[in-house]
Amino acid sequence: MSPILIRIGPVEIRWYGLMIALAFLTGLWLARREARRKGFDPSLVDEFAFMVLPVSLIGARLYYVLFSDLSFFLQHPLKIVAFWEGGLAIHGAILGGVASVLWFACRRNVHFLQWADTMVPSLILGQAIGRIGCFMNGDAFGVPTKMPWGVVFAPDSPAGAQYPGTPLHPTQLYESALNAMIFIILWKNRKKTTPNGFLFLLYAMLYSIGRMGVEFFRGDSLYIFDWLRAAHGIGLIIVAVSLLGIIVIYHEEAKGVHPRDLSIKNGKKI
Repeated sequence: MSPILIRIGPVEIRWYGLMIALAFLTGLWLARREARRKGFDPSLVDEFAFMVLPVSLIGARLYYVLFSDLSFFLQHPLKIVAFWEGGLAIHGAILGGVASVLWFACRRNVHFLQWADTMVPSLILGQAIGRIGCFMNGDAFGVPTKMPWGVVFAPDSPAGAQYPGTPLHPTQLYESALNAMIFIILWKNRKKTTPNGFLFLLYAMLYSIGRMGVEFFRGDSLYIFDWLRAAHGIGLIIVAVSLLGIIVIYHEEAKGVHPRDLSIKNGKKI
């Protein structure tokens, strides 16, 4: 399988770019629909989407730089911005997205947790679609396997270059399926009476647990230490914080501190 969908002379259209564009547009459509249901102006979603995209890209690149080969990038600082050469990490993109939600919530005077709840079904669906792009591109690949579903990637892909002619675990599809299941869980729970922030924290916890499992099969892991993969270290922190957050918001709800409809401020819809 080739990462290139169409090549016309010097012009290439890659599967990865196509799937990322599809993920973005699908997530945008779904987020607008959910925002309207919750009483937000759908135009806020458009404003947020085009702000979060570059911030998430920067976060994804900085995370990769930090946990891949920091000494190399410090010696060649111009390479830090050369993201087109490869090297983006989903955890960095998510952290960048959370920072964007915080900034946007303050700037537009919306409730942070309610806005995060509105966005996360679109986010995880976009991740599910995006991982298919990773599969077609041959990155985020797995270790060699003798399982019948092992995939041999094209020589011009990152997976094929590192493991030429070798069947690998299709970890991209494992994670895509995992993300699709999380999306279904969030989508089914979005109308239930839960405290603001529950969907966001549930997403963070479920994705981190699933990603930690998939990481055992990854062939291109980033490491914090020689013995600790970044996805495991960061994932454990996110799971612990998410569990604590869920306990806190339900405790506040039980005390009557957490209003149900925080889309109303000063008597007006936001």
